[in-house]
Amino acid sequence: QYSPDNVAGADGDIDPTEITFPGCSCLTNSCVVHKCSCLRHGESYSSLCLRPTDGKEEYAKPVFECNTMCQCGESCQNRVVQRGLQFRLEVFKTEKKGWGLRTLEFIAKGRFVCEYAGEVLGFNEARRRIQAQTSKDSNYIIAVREHLHSGQIMETFVDPTYIGSVGRFLNHSCEPNLFMVPVRVDSMVPKLALFAATDICAGEELSYDYSGRFHNLSITNKEQKAVEKDNRLRKPCYCGSRTCASFLPWDSSLFSTP
Repeated sequence: QYSPDNVAGADGDIDPTEITFPGCSCLTNSCVVHKCSCLRHGESYSSLCLRPTDGKEEYAKPVFECNTMCQCGESCQNRVVQRGLQFRLEVFKTEKKGWGLRTLEFIAKGRFVCEYAGEVLGFNEARRRIQAQTSKDSNYIIAVREHLHSGQIMETFVDPTYIGSVGRFLNHSCEPNLFMVPVRVDSMVPKLALFAATDICAGEELSYDYSGRFHNLSITNKEQKAVEKDNRLRKPCYCGSRTCASFLPWDSSLFSTP
């Protein structure tokens, strides 16, 4: 079942549609940094593009868009992901990777492409579903962990297996052209937004790094050693890139130990 937005999962623990953020009181068409409460972390966008970083940050900066309760206009530059798809995309059959997703038009670096939306699950339900899968089943469940300054980690689990957006057709690549950033609009439940990491030509397949490394930073030696031990349990990668790691990334914390 197609859904452009996240929905509450079968466990019902989290309602991603609940509005819990207060809106800004900006009475302008477009909000201004230092005057808008939604922009307290600074501006996130410039001309619909995610503002570039210096390339050294390990994690994404928090992104809070103006929301339903805000008094600013619908054309506010701080409303991007919530506008949904803006490009013509096509689901197609790949040679080795099953279904894939490609763009039918040029996409500039930094533009929002699509959301990875589905059922928002709690940890126990996400783990139950993954452990019930066989080696032949496709795993669509994504685990996103956000590291806070306090040392805490916020977890979000999204499963588009039964209900989800077009993002479910995105394949992994070790040299992807998209990267994922959690974007919050109405509540602390984030939208898992995929942005263009580079200029993307019409006809190109869209892909992202399933491991979730911000801005697709290369894997560290520590990460490489950790995943090598689990290679016997992992699925092969067919991305065909020069730096292909041979296996798809996976999250061992959600799998039972054989």
